[in-house]
Amino acid sequence: MLEAFFNNAELQIMLVGAMVGTASSIVGTFLVLRGNSMLSDAISHSIVFGIVVVWLLTHHQSGPVQLIGAALTGLLTVFLTELLASSKRMKQDAAIGLVFPALFSIGVLLLNVYANDVHIDTHTVLLGEIGFVWLDTVEILGYHVPQAVVSMTIMLTLNLLFVGAFFKELKLSTFDPALAKALGFAPGVLFYALLMLTSSTAVAAFDAVGAVLFIAFAIVPPAAAYLLTDRLWLMLALGALISTAASVSGYYLAVRWDVSIGGMMAVMTGVFLLLAFIAGPRYGIISQRLRRHRARGLAAG
Repeated sequence: MLEAFFNNAELQIMLVGAMVGTASSIVGTFLVLRGNSMLSDAISHSIVFGIVVVWLLTHHQSGPVQLIGAALTGLLTVFLTELLASSKRMKQDAAIGLVFPALFSIGVLLLNVYANDVHIDTHTVLLGEIGFVWLDTVEILGYHVPQAVVSMTIMLTLNLLFVGAFFKELKLSTFDPALAKALGFAPGVLFYALLMLTSSTAVAAFDAVGAVLFIAFAIVPPAAAYLLTDRLWLMLALGALISTAASVSGYYLAVRWDVSIGGMMAVMTGVFLLLAFIAGPRYGIISQRLRRHRARGLAAG
């Protein structure tokens, strides 16, 4: 069975998509609930600066050092954003719009000037190429395992362990940070830890899916799940399920229509969000109209 899997490029591509989607939606759920979903966009672009700086210092294109550098750059993005917002001269969304283009631009300039002959390019960072993940492998127990599967397995495990270990604290600090602080849960520390995991997930996903698909997975499935349930644990589960469904359906539609696999996976997350918006059992347009219709009928009766 394992032999068949490692010889099947289609299964490997869909698995990587599902793993990236699940890992991204886990951290993205809390960003969406906090109203900070665009931080995933800011982080995913600005960590290009961290990737290039780490390469200039160590000449490592991947590995733990790159993850640490990306995580620190993500924290730098948030710190600079909050620093500008705390000045009361601009709102947080404007601060985000200033910080991440600046860091991203500096990263691109450093890339073009000092690393032009290195296999780190802006096209890969933004768009990735999930269709080729099966070509970049490492040997584990005699099997050639895609590098993306290894890196995303690590990140998915870390994200699950973090959320599982601090579920109550994350829930309270997300919905009532003042109470969480009063109870000694240190919501600020939890938030920055969450952002470090977000940054690490983004850089782990770069080679496979790029920044654009990471952003789609981090924001759209949690937003769709939010329209379907009010329970946090179920929202996390639905986000993972929607990400997986988008990966599988996106792959087959991309092959059928001969278009970008990553692009079609991103489109399918939007399709599931639209379906939740229209037909969600509680917040969907159809169910709301039916409730209003029943309410008018009861009032008339």
